[in-house]
Amino acid sequence: MWQSHSLYPFILLLNRDEFYTRPTQPLAWWPGNRILGGRDEEAGGTWLASTRDGRVAFITNFREREKHPNPKSRGELPLCFLESNKSPWEFAIEILKEADQYNGFNLILVDICSRTMVYVSNRPKKDNLSVSMVTPGIHVLTNASLDAAWPKGERLRQSFKELIDQYGESEFPIKEMVEKLMTNKIKDGENLLPGIHPPHQEYPLSSIFVEADFPWGRYGTRSSSAFFVKSDGEVSFYEKHLDDVDGKWKEKMMTYQTSGVS
Repeated sequence: MWQSHSLYPFILLLNRDEFYTRPTQPLAWWPGNRILGGRDEEAGGTWLASTRDGRVAFITNFREREKHPNPKSRGELPLCFLESNKSPWEFAIEILKEADQYNGFNLILVDICSRTMVYVSNRPKKDNLSVSMVTPGIHVLTNASLDAAWPKGERLRQSFKELIDQYGESEFPIKEMVEKLMTNKIKDGENLLPGIHPPHQEYPLSSIFVEADFPWGRYGTRSSSAFFVKSDGEVSFYEKHLDDVDGKWKEKMMTYQTSGVS
């Protein structure tokens, strides 16, 4: 939810789906104490991270049949934005110059202080631009274009809206929202699947919370994150993650004050 609530100018709930064998570091401040997020140890990037000066970036893969033979890691894109001094729009335009070097992605770039949110994808629809400003309101991002009407996305949008209406202008319980919204295991019938891959591959992925056993490995939701920004600039970054070592779910809450927001 972006710029449409009096207390929370930005609320993000995000599930990261990945192979269980891919080594991952949970939510933490990275060396240098500037970037806060989880880390993909295999390629060194991230799926969601932020900085103290109000920059946020997150990314999803774009489901497609064709794969790049020697792609760059998509997880480096959020990291590069957070390390740069470019505005979200400037960075998005720059990324398009080398977008063909990556497999399909959806990237959201945020500057909380300037109230700017930009969506960039290297797999745009024919009638859409590759870069666009994100408008105020509730948005859902799956493994297709922003606000694509995938059933699990629409389920999440409706449940999210109902919860927002329930709490109104009061404070939201972050952990409760994660549990209520991001653990949903309802799957779709075959006629509702996107049809990009065979049904036996897409069916396990059609729930908000994913648990799948594929011939090439165990795959599923490895973490659920919540990123809440209050109107006074206070940030609460929560993560519930599946521990690489003992296979148990653990949680962490980090808070900080965004500089430049009064």
